[in-house]
Amino acid sequence: MKNFTTFLKVTFSAIFVMILTQCTTSSNVAAANEKTFIVGPETADCTGVAPMKCLQVKENASDSWTNFYTNIEGFTYEPGYEYVLKVKTEKIENPPADGSSIRYTLVKQISKTKK
Repeated sequence: MKNFTTFLKVTFSAIFVMILTQCTTSSNVAAANEKTFIVGPETADCTGVAPMKCLQVKENASDSWTNFYTNIEGFTYEPGYEYVLKVKTEKIENPPADGSSIRYTLVKQISKTKK
């Protein structure tokens, strides 16, 4: 009986550690799929499948602006403001040939500054 009790304690301890490890891993994956974007106050002419207007985006204040060819779900852009956004990224399985392989979704608008 003593061996069985010890076996149960060890088994439950192992299961508890596995559950804790899985929770930690899941939250780390979520954090790894989030980015902070700075969105510029003006759009720029760019060409995707056809001529269009692209948001100007960078991840760090010291970076150069780059064209952002897709949209950020849940974000409404207003010209004349610079935004700092926390955005979730998700890989799209079988994306359209003319579309992004990543879906961007607004998590939080950190700031909106008149420029």
